[in-house]
Amino acid sequence: MNRSRKTAAVAGAVVAGVLAFPGPQAAAGDGELWGAATIAPGREGLLEVAGSQGAVPGGTLTLTAPRGTRVTATPLDAPGYLGRVAADGRSGTYTVTGDAAGQSWQGRTFPFVLAVPADAVPGTRLRDCVLRISDAHGVRRAGGRCSVTVGLAGPTLTRPLSGVPLDVRPQIAGTAHPGARVTVRDKDDREACATIAAPDGTWTCIPVPALPAGANRLQAVATLNGVSAMSEQIDISVADGAGQ
Repeated sequence: MNRSRKTAAVAGAVVAGVLAFPGPQAAAGDGELWGAATIAPGREGLLEVAGSQGAVPGGTLTLTAPRGTRVTATPLDAPGYLGRVAADGRSGTYTVTGDAAGQSWQGRTFPFVLAVPADAVPGTRLRDCVLRISDAHGVRRAGGRCSVTVGLAGPTLTRPLSGVPLDVRPQIAGTAHPGARVTVRDKDDREACATIAAPDGTWTCIPVPALPAGANRLQAVATLNGVSAMSEQIDISVADGAGQ
């Protein structure tokens, strides 16, 4: 099956269903910490934190995970910083070793991988995400907040199949988050059809008006509670005079 994903210039990094914005420095003031991410239910995603103040040996940056989520990894690969995850997943830390002494927290971002539960509701802003920098004695030196929004897993297109000549009104079907509005668009960004995903996550719609004859491309966009996600594209071919 010939499938391709629409490319777009997005100022962020998409990792396992997450859009992590790499510009927290712009959102944080002097002495503050900031990080933001959108993660789909049942997925892991990357939240990048911008730090502040100079780093001293033994100092730590701690992220306390939002309610209901877990920290699963601290993947920074840089000399002078040691990442750890608490046994219960409630927090993750980066500790400064001697190699990083004198460097600035402000000069880099610190990635934390978070896991969002499968029953999280798309569009929800998760609470109690807290950031803190402490010195080697545990004294708080800086603090801040992080924003984690429950995103939406990408819908799928299971019908029609690529490479099979189609009628002008083929049945279009796939899966999406239950209750999401699914809109199917063609290569010219015209709406082919729209529907609501059923409780079991399946959806089906028929193009109105009819699809034009010739080569085309379809993509589904799911939207729920203010968040959205796109499917892969599928290339199709509508036969001349089909269904007429």
